[in-house]
Amino acid sequence: MSNEQSLDQPEVSMPDWSAYRGVLIVVEQRDGAAKKVSWQLLGEGKKLAAKLDAPLMALVIGEDVAHLADEAVHYGADKVYLCEAPELRTYRTRPYSRVCLKLIEEAKPEIVLFGATATGRDLAGAIATHLPTGLTADTTQLDVEPPPSRLLLASRPAFSEKMMATILCKQYRPQMATARAGVFQALPKDATRQGEIIAISATMREEEIAAQVLDFLRETGKLNLEDAEIIVAGGRGLGGPDAFGLLAELADALGGVVGASRAAVDAGWIGHEHQVGQTGATVRPKLYFAIGISGAVQHTVGMSHADVVVAINKDEKAPIFQFAHYGIVGDMFKIVPAITNEIKQRRTLFGKQLAAADTSMPQDDSKTGVSAALGRSEAK
Repeated sequence: MSNEQSLDQPEVSMPDWSAYRGVLIVVEQRDGAAKKVSWQLLGEGKKLAAKLDAPLMALVIGEDVAHLADEAVHYGADKVYLCEAPELRTYRTRPYSRVCLKLIEEAKPEIVLFGATATGRDLAGAIATHLPTGLTADTTQLDVEPPPSRLLLASRPAFSEKMMATILCKQYRPQMATARAGVFQALPKDATRQGEIIAISATMREEEIAAQVLDFLRETGKLNLEDAEIIVAGGRGLGGPDAFGLLAELADALGGVVGASRAAVDAGWIGHEHQVGQTGATVRPKLYFAIGISGAVQHTVGMSHADVVVAINKDEKAPIFQFAHYGIVGDMFKIVPAITNEIKQRRTLFGKQLAAADTSMPQDDSKTGVSAALGRSEAK
């Protein structure tokens, strides 16, 4: 076909999706406790719904989870759909996906968001296979175009993390995405907030569900970076795996956990479960130590939401200092042990075990670089 012919082709008209309105967050829970990512998505969903002048909805599925419907209202939902049944006590793909499909058909949300957890990814994928729509996985940025397009702009790392790809779903509804935990921020909980809670029925009986849950074995001792309040992370600048022992001592003294950059993980110095960044965990701790980490975008996108960032690097021009609230230029093999010892001394001041160092970071020019990075911990 010639260029002239192709230009003469009529433009494909957009389908009429006017019946689809609102943003729906699927709340993930286990044993009656919601995953933090659900409240984080409600916070982000509130912004999207405001731009679209549409309601923010939530879906709670389980058994004896009515309290989570109330919590969803407190965290920003205008309307909550609550589906409770004994067969929904433990997550199974078919019964959960059938509830979601029925609600999507009846409520017609224009956007549906899930947490990018093992459960959220499984559920979202199962739903997408039954709907004439697509699914953007593992997003780290969400936005919408204002009416009349009302398009969801779901962005995620692409091309070996060298750029961000924004994915659109122009021809189908609902627009669906899973989003990483720790990327977005939950709204403050408002226990006085009022909303509408609507009970809906389960769609499958127990005898219709092929998969049976015989037992649920919890993995103990597993590292959970996403919920950690203090993280001590190391990168290529550590020079080898042995240096992570120093970081572990500092993390223990602070009551935190050890993290790592992709470079350190790829080098085999530490396991992937410690990785922070675009292909690792996205974290939002109160205190984040970046030690021997250059500050490439692949890493900083995963830790830029930390309340306080302390960078230690021998290169004063390292990009990580642009993200750091406090920077220390020097030899980490001298600085880290000095910080660890200082923290241990402060926490055992007068023979009493004190709380972890205050992460508010005092502004005191009389302190040395190391001491200033510790904060104050006073005896009671």
